[in-house]
Amino acid sequence: MMQTIAQINNVTHRYKGAAENSLDGVSLTIQKGETILLCGASGSGKTSVIRLLNGLIPHYYHGDMTGDVTVKGLDIAKTQLYELAGIVGTVFQNPRSQFFSVDTDGEIVFGPENIGLAPDEIKARKEAIAKQMNLDKLLGRSLFALSGGEKQRIACASVAALLPEIILLDEPSSNLDMQAISMLHDIIRGWKKQGKTIIISEHRLWYLKDIADRVIYMDKGRIAREWRGKEFAELSEVETRQLGLRPTSINEHYLALLSDKDDVKFKQEQFFDGIMLKDFYFSYHHKPYLLRRKQFSVADGDALSLCIPELILPKGKVTAVIGSNGTGKSTFLRCICGLEKDCTGVIVANGKEYKKRQRIGFSYMVMQDVNHQLFTDSVEKEVLLSMKEKDVNRCHEILDTLGLLGYKDTHPMALSGGQKQRVAIASAIAAGAELLLFDEPTSGLDYAHMKKVGELLRQLAEAGSTVLVSTHDPEFIEQCCDHTLRIKNGRAVSFEAWNDQDRNSIR
Repeated sequence: MMQTIAQINNVTHRYKGAAENSLDGVSLTIQKGETILLCGASGSGKTSVIRLLNGLIPHYYHGDMTGDVTVKGLDIAKTQLYELAGIVGTVFQNPRSQFFSVDTDGEIVFGPENIGLAPDEIKARKEAIAKQMNLDKLLGRSLFALSGGEKQRIACASVAALLPEIILLDEPSSNLDMQAISMLHDIIRGWKKQGKTIIISEHRLWYLKDIADRVIYMDKGRIAREWRGKEFAELSEVETRQLGLRPTSINEHYLALLSDKDDVKFKQEQFFDGIMLKDFYFSYHHKPYLLRRKQFSVADGDALSLCIPELILPKGKVTAVIGSNGTGKSTFLRCICGLEKDCTGVIVANGKEYKKRQRIGFSYMVMQDVNHQLFTDSVEKEVLLSMKEKDVNRCHEILDTLGLLGYKDTHPMALSGGQKQRVAIASAIAAGAELLLFDEPTSGLDYAHMKKVGELLRQLAEAGSTVLVSTHDPEFIEQCCDHTLRIKNGRAVSFEAWNDQDRNSIR
């Protein structure tokens, strides 16, 4: 006999300062041991459902709310967040927002320590979780030195260490490579076998189709459709796209493209019109003598986090930067735009050299964690801030293209993760830099907005901008990229054309 573990009863909610309801009359009964997938467009209410179940609504995210929520018999509105710690665990879309420690080991054991477990039990849990989740290579490291995908894995481990009965995941695969998604799949499946109740808000659907017992489709704050897991897995790509969803299966060609290939001898075609990157060397391990020397030995190269003597980027094209989590893609982009001050390197374009500080003016970067670059109190002001010459009409045109015009007066921090991502992309477009860098721009985006972003990047390239985009998203590469640049251990190991013929062959 099924046992109800959580209940949402006719909840309507509006965030403080928001113009529209985030949830509109939502009712949902969750059975113990059930795995539920929440899908739908960005801003449809998926994250708000997660926040109802972990108590962040109404205890942290204030606003107007009617209806009630119970979790394991507890009225969420009358239950303090700390009382839910052993019952509900949450892996947030941005793992940094839930970290309390500075190193991986400390983060994994933080929860068990905080609830007062014995040292031997804490150690046993850490060792068991590390083995279960294949974390040996991540132990004993600084959280600040991890890639986005590696941080996500540590966030999952820190939640699992508390052994909660209910596990909530908000876009858990958004920053993960294919290998890490496969690991995440196995982790969730393991939790399911343990009898955990799992609720997952997600845009990537293909890796969950054999796990989800029930799929809830949300639209404008309401539950619009519902399927059993097997029924949903059988939906065609046409049907999922009509719903604004990504497909439930992935092409084998994509898996091969984004798999971690062996090193190959780098050979790049020479472009008649290109932007040259010269002598880009950087190390997270501070050894200044390495960065001051003009000549680098093989040993020096091995010690560097980034080692790219020369690379030519074709102008007016979109190049996807691919590679596994932690292999140096984000470091590469940060070095190009000048965010890593100790990085050497010169950009040569249009007969002019750009060094260090000059690189900042030549390029514009949208970070993986867009919260770092949202500064103003409205979406409109955020985009205008990036413009060299303020143009309200152009600002509104960009926002309208990205589906954000209705939020122009909204505070950026009141938006969903996907909406924030689009605000940062709008700012990049408004900046009009010659070299535009995007770090995982489609993480947290639904199919429709992923497609819009792809179209915008193509338009930017056609208008003369050179676009570099770090991504694990094969559909996005198919949508808009001309070339793929593979980074492995801070080195450029391949540069391949990804032309219209290639894209058409796998549709």
